Parts: sequence; C-alpha cells; structure tokens
Amino acid sequence: MTERKPTGVSFESWVDKQIRESEQRGDFSQLPGFGKPLDSLDRPYDETWWIKAKMQREGVSVLPPTLALRKEAEDTLAAVSGARTEAEVRRMLAEVNEKIAEAVRRPPPGPLLNLGPFDIEALVEEWRAARQAS
Repeated sequence: MTERKPTGVSFESWVDKQIRESEQRGDFSQLPGFGKPLDSLDRPYDETWWIKAKMQREGVSVLPPTLALRKEAEDTLAAVSGARTEAEVRRMLAEVNEKIAEAVRRPPPGPLLNLGPFDIEALVEEWRAARQAS
C-alpha cells in the first residue's frame, strides 16, 4: 500500500479497494498465525499487554537486581546437576560467585541480597557423589 490516494476518491473506498485487492491476491493468507485463534482471547483485557509481550520476547526481567541475582543463583544450583564435566560445574559456580561478590561490594538497589558466595569445592563434591550414585 505504497501508492497515494487519488484525488476525488473518498478515503474509505480507496482503503476498501486496497484491502479487497490484497485479499484477492492472497496476501492475508500468508501472514503468520493465519487461521489460528488469538492467544489472549480467554484473558481479561490488559492495557499494557504489548509491553509485557515485548519484554517476554526480548527476555527482559522486571525483577530488582538483587532478586534477579538470587533467581540466577537458584537456577545455577539447579543446573549444576545437569552439568557434564567438573570444569563446567566450576565455571557455572564461579560466574555466579563473581556476581555475588560484586553485589556484596557495591549493593544494588532493591531488597537486601542475603546471599553469600557458593562453596565451590563442597558443591563439586556433591556433584561427583550424585554422578557416581547414578
């Protein structure tokens, strides 16, 4: 729809013509999601739906930095059991420990962190024991 509206033609009829021609060409049937129900039909209306959808697509967190770090620490502990090598376990824990140490040195805004660095050696021993048991 890059052409300009001709003079003497009402805007509505010009738009209707553009839509009709697009339908005849099949332009609308090629759109993603064609023939599928809308995701949000069963949910109540939310004025900020588009902001939330954009944040979800972009992977943006809305947690305060300290809570995001706590969540990352929990996720790392859960992921340790799935690590394939000891080096991977140590790398994962060391990365989180660096972030925790930085947050302790310079506390970010938000609630208190209440989180200390992980004992890497103890967690590696737990990982080894779990690997040998299975």
